[in-house]
Amino acid sequence: MSTDLGAYTARIQHNGNLSPSLETLQSLHLAHATHIPFENLDILLGRPIRIDPDNVWSKLVKRKRGGYCFEQNALFARVLEAVGFPVKRMAARVRYGAAELRPRTHMLLSVMADGKEWLADVGFGAEGLLLPLPLKPEIESQHFDWRYRLVHEGQALVLQSLRPEGWFDMYAFTQEEHHPIDYEVSNHYTSTFPQSTFVNLLVAQLPGPKERLRLVNRTLSVQRQNGMEEVALPDDDAIVEALRERFGLEFPPGTRFAYKDAVPPPFASAR
Repeated sequence: MSTDLGAYTARIQHNGNLSPSLETLQSLHLAHATHIPFENLDILLGRPIRIDPDNVWSKLVKRKRGGYCFEQNALFARVLEAVGFPVKRMAARVRYGAAELRPRTHMLLSVMADGKEWLADVGFGAEGLLLPLPLKPEIESQHFDWRYRLVHEGQALVLQSLRPEGWFDMYAFTQEEHHPIDYEVSNHYTSTFPQSTFVNLLVAQLPGPKERLRLVNRTLSVQRQNGMEEVALPDDDAIVEALRERFGLEFPPGTRFAYKDAVPPPFASAR
């Protein structure tokens, strides 16, 4: 399976070196995370989420759409391997404020660069990593205006993001390798289970060095170091306009997404 690195780097507006170095990993990670939005819009249009390599490439690169973790990190892993990085695919249990144990429904990557192992994840949404993180606990990393760390919890590692009120658990994972069939099962569950966040809510998100953009149904928010601004969009036409202007996602005028006002328990929170 060939990978058109020129088409990919044009998609993420990356003009740097493509040797398998830490500098390249960092620059690709930042460019991907800030140019390909996290979104679940096909689900709300009644379309299946297909995570095989050809469909992911067509959607995210050729058609300039976004996607969620199984699409984003599958694409990123493919590119990294084409550049020459050793990559291991893993899975995490998303927490994000949840008290109950959740299934492994998040894809993330371990990447070797400059003789060290790094956590790479371009598919978590607005609060996600902008740069790869050392895959070692208790090391705090500053990603522009945002701060992250990994901590041990039994046999697992927990990714945390620093908020004004303190460290916040994003997800927990162990480091065993996962395979395409594992993600097929998780993707089917995430995109079809009636109580899944992504079946119920419209979600589009984009991280940035100084701003984190979120659109959940008709609420558009911008998070900065000094606080959060929220705007209530007046109607569904305004959603289509916001997707185009703020996230670079094009949909025909009059497009309607089948979102609901809330998610039934137990998945009542959205990233």
